[in-house]
Amino acid sequence: MSSDPLTYRGGRGIPLVLVHGLMGRGSTWSRQLPWLTQMGAVYTYDAPWHRGRDVLDPHPISTERFVADLGEAIERFGRPVPLVAHSMGGLHSWCLAAERPELVASVVVEDMAPDFRGRTTGPWEPWVHALPVEFPSAQAVFDAFGPVAGQYFLDAFDRTPTGWRLHGLPEKWVEIAAEWGTRDYWEQWRAVQVPALLIEAGDSVAPPGQMARMHDIGINSTYVRVPGAGHLVHDDAPDAYRVAVQEFLKSPTG
Repeated sequence: MSSDPLTYRGGRGIPLVLVHGLMGRGSTWSRQLPWLTQMGAVYTYDAPWHRGRDVLDPHPISTERFVADLGEAIERFGRPVPLVAHSMGGLHSWCLAAERPELVASVVVEDMAPDFRGRTTGPWEPWVHALPVEFPSAQAVFDAFGPVAGQYFLDAFDRTPTGWRLHGLPEKWVEIAAEWGTRDYWEQWRAVQVPALLIEAGDSVAPPGQMARMHDIGINSTYVRVPGAGHLVHDDAPDAYRVAVQEFLKSPTG
């Protein structure tokens, strides 16, 4: 398995980096590649603790660790690049834009908010810990997650001769999310100077009103809410997502 967290997916021109969410992976962007690769040289990024079940990161889990790793990955381009990010990846992308603006040209934040304080992972933990290490069939994945998330996780999991294997450790994923209940990231958001597109799902996981508030206080932001879409807006409402992202990336600011 390659140790490089970036994978080239096609296209030419300005580098464009896709940053996945919690329990995701760069391979989950496959359905968006046909049109994204018309807009630049597309790379997907795999975050620490999402690179394979046996690929461990030596650092303690923290937002700062994720942001540093993402920054190290895109330094190679030698220029600021657009980041198109989902959920956890959106948080890490805007924190990187705040901390190292020389690396980020613009950022798309899909269904993520700055403040989950007071929310615990308690209701979610039993479900995560109950996941089998390996699913024996594609149908078993769909039965567990439904049609939209099921396809997403089929793309994320490691394919084995006997099924689909988790590409990380559930206890690590829970620890990542648990940090968000202990702090907020409004300061980092206020420091973002680059153009930002905020895409909120109608059935959002973000606390109500926070993404609209991000737009209100953002220096150069665009806000789009997609009614009826779930957290995976790019897969659940792909046409609305594509139009919003294309218009943003084609604009003079994006």
